[in-house]
Amino acid sequence: MLNHKLLEARDLKKYYPVTGGLLSRHRGDVKAVDGVSFFIKEGETLGLVGESGCGKSTLGRTILRLEEPTEGEIIYRGTDVTRLDKKALRELRREVQIIFQDPQSSLDPRMTVGRSIGEALLIQGLGDELERGQKVAEMLVQVGLEGQHAARYPHEFSSGQRQRIGIARALAVEPRLIIADEPVSALDVSVQAQILNLMLDLRQEFGLAYLFIAHDLAVIREISHRIAVMYLGRIAEMAGVKPIFENALHPYTEALLSAIPQVGRKKTRLLLPGSVPSPLNPPPGCRFHPRCHRVMPVCSQEEPVLKDVGGGHLVACHLY
Repeated sequence: MLNHKLLEARDLKKYYPVTGGLLSRHRGDVKAVDGVSFFIKEGETLGLVGESGCGKSTLGRTILRLEEPTEGEIIYRGTDVTRLDKKALRELRREVQIIFQDPQSSLDPRMTVGRSIGEALLIQGLGDELERGQKVAEMLVQVGLEGQHAARYPHEFSSGQRQRIGIARALAVEPRLIIADEPVSALDVSVQAQILNLMLDLRQEFGLAYLFIAHDLAVIREISHRIAVMYLGRIAEMAGVKPIFENALHPYTEALLSAIPQVGRKKTRLLLPGSVPSPLNPPPGCRFHPRCHRVMPVCSQEEPVLKDVGGGHLVACHLY
């Protein structure tokens, strides 16, 4: 099942212009996503991890064209998404759905749960009113709720239940790819495990592919086939779960791994000095070099290229 590319991003960029002064002149660009390339296969989960502000969520929204890309290509099943008109884009969004981070703010408090889920079906022109009602009830049961919950409002549910509703809404139109934007970060740890298990079961049952965005490597490990580590708008390292956790190559990935707590084991944590630089004015050369514990003179002069160092393990670092 994991043989054919479902989605591919090629040198994708998303810049936000910054203006100022008397004539509102262009003063620069916030380079939220700056030359990102990756692919996701049928039925595969690519975990995207990095610190807050690195561009993860912007990348996910750009793939769906909720944010218009500045440059690059987004190829979905052989079609360049960046060239689609509004009608074709609506059809694409039937196959590519998104689950948002905050289940409360992503649901309209004035609409019943049934109407929120059914609205996706209505927009796509799927079924009549009776069929949509049946589909809504089926989806609620599918995510561990009850069909009768369709008549309730979002405030009547817990945060974990609201996220299940968000998943049901995404599933209703029978997508092939789901972009999950920090879907468990706002939930308690016990509820996180329940939602992750639900998403794993749904992936198995429906053959779904995920772009799973998170800042927690421990969460990413549970659901991903491959992991992409993002720093300041670019991918620093990308490989399978086992190579990332057992043989991380990029110093930034090493630092992220060292921050994962482990019960009963002492380990040295790599503390990164300073904070993430501004994407408005990224450092020259390697963007991570001001905080890197293995920095070399070349790191501040030349930007490393993301390259395969063997077995599909990609890293952007002058050490390799």
